[in-house]
Amino acid sequence: MTDNSSPTAALQRTPLHALHRELGAKLVEFAGYEMPVQYPAGIIAEHNHARAGAALFDVSHMGQVRLEGDGASAALETLVPGDIAGLGVGRTRYTLFTNDAGGILDDLMVTNRGDHLFLVVNAACKAADVAHLRAKIGARVAVRELPDRALLALQGPKAAAAMGRLAPAAAALKFMSFGVVVIGGDECWVTRSGYTGEDGFEISVANDRAERLARLLLSQPEVKPAGLGARDSLRLEAGLCLYGHDIDTTTTPIEADLAWTIGRRRREHGGFPGAGAILGQLANGSKRKRVGILPDGRAPAREHTPVADSAGAPVGEITSGGFGPTVGGPVAMGYVATACAAEGTPLQLVVRGVARPAKVVKLPFTPHRYAKG
Repeated sequence: MTDNSSPTAALQRTPLHALHRELGAKLVEFAGYEMPVQYPAGIIAEHNHARAGAALFDVSHMGQVRLEGDGASAALETLVPGDIAGLGVGRTRYTLFTNDAGGILDDLMVTNRGDHLFLVVNAACKAADVAHLRAKIGARVAVRELPDRALLALQGPKAAAAMGRLAPAAAALKFMSFGVVVIGGDECWVTRSGYTGEDGFEISVANDRAERLARLLLSQPEVKPAGLGARDSLRLEAGLCLYGHDIDTTTTPIEADLAWTIGRRRREHGGFPGAGAILGQLANGSKRKRVGILPDGRAPAREHTPVADSAGAPVGEITSGGFGPTVGGPVAMGYVATACAAEGTPLQLVVRGVARPAKVVKLPFTPHRYAKG
């Protein structure tokens, strides 16, 4: 998703701020908020627990929005390439706001709640996203921000066991499905989704009930807290894009290997910003492509590291990189010329003027384990 921020503004705090301090979190600035990057166990331990147990993340900095009114789906389709009209009640879909050039303004989750649409957008983009919605479709639908709600993410192979003990109806949800359930006496809006590649849930709850819910979840034997450091390494291993890094207004869905977000009907009829450019690339290919990159050795390749082909000619740049605890070594994503995008293609990563060998690998680095059954 995103970490773009405005360091000059006073930092905002989520409803779980006091709990983070109580748990010994290291707090850092992130998207204009004071957020936990890690707890005393450390990023690698938190990452590994999310892969083996269940990790609880505070993602309350993200924006929650309702679109209300007849024709909300049709209205939203004028701004995104996803099939929103075909989204069933109680189902969730990942999509993108695009601009007239085909670039990506933000990525978001959209849930059909029957009488309205529920959107979750990136923290650093939420003010711009809401302004965009109001400017473009505000005359057709009501755009209502939900600042009175927190958002928690419970992620990992044992998340369903913990959730099932507290709310069996939530544990019965399938991947990318939504339900209104009661957890510990409080109404929660739950989607079976996440940003780690693992099974899990994202839980929207009233601000004044968020700490109570977090404590209840943390009381389950499978659950431990995790910060944004582990969230980033988990999503990188899962091959998931971070807005402002792997995708932005200079990248198109086709270049970003996100063609799967464009519904079949939308491919045929267009009707979204940048459709000409995006559908043209879909038909004819793009000059570059987002790929997984596996560096040789132990040194990680960081964002903006230049990428060259085997002959040393520049072909692209790293957009996300770091150590992958599950992989046991460095992993990266970036854009390379399409001619160099095939799996197994040898590359060179230019770090401090020294070329280090790497190769293109298939994403994700670790298999997704979503509850699709």
